[in-house]
Amino acid sequence: MFRFFRFFFLLLIISSTAKAQDSKVGTWGIATLVLPGDSLHKWGGYTEFQTRTNNVFSQFQYFEIKGGVSYDIDKNFTALLGTGRYTTYDYMDVGKGPTITETRFWEQITSNQFLYRLKLEHRYRVEQRWVNGDYRNRFRYRLNVFIPFNNTKIVAKTWFLSVFDEVFLNNKVPNFERNRVSAALGYQFDKSLILQAGWINQYNYSTTAKSDKNNIMLILMYRIHRKNAVQREHVPTTSD
Repeated sequence: MFRFFRFFFLLLIISSTAKAQDSKVGTWGIATLVLPGDSLHKWGGYTEFQTRTNNVFSQFQYFEIKGGVSYDIDKNFTALLGTGRYTTYDYMDVGKGPTITETRFWEQITSNQFLYRLKLEHRYRVEQRWVNGDYRNRFRYRLNVFIPFNNTKIVAKTWFLSVFDEVFLNNKVPNFERNRVSAALGYQFDKSLILQAGWINQYNYSTTAKSDKNNIMLILMYRIHRKNAVQREHVPTTSD
């Protein structure tokens, strides 16, 4: 497991000193370690690491580390409390240190629907953010759709499609802040290890500027299973 994580991050941060230029395509790398709840254990948790580059596998500009504690209200509803640290760098001079630092707390509810081959995840999140010392609120909703190809459930040796759209709102005008849309092809190797690769677009909006960028997205997930736990169906969702 740890060899996979080491290789994954080495691949993402190499060539960070490549020639600087603003690129239309970047890279997002996400590695997640999850301890899900089950019918015997209501409590769970996760930790996640993420890095982003301005260009394809080069020009490092962003890193985040976060984690949370979850509680299964029932088999389809999960509550979570999370926190994270987020740092953004000038990819032309990473040595100067972060240009933006953020500490974040959030509360969320996730509900899942399992409709034969169609799997739906609805995620509702409220965030408290300190961005370079300034306090902000944010509200997020994400709809994530999963479709397995060669099985009716996403289990070992299953290929699947993952598509999501997420809206970001805040309590200040303009209330709309951001939208993310993504599509990825995934494969679950066994009961624990999952890999996804695909595309993600992030559109940002403010009263002074608008921007969007396409990115190659790579996701590595490892799901921890408790001994003698009663297993149930899970979706291979990203925590970001």
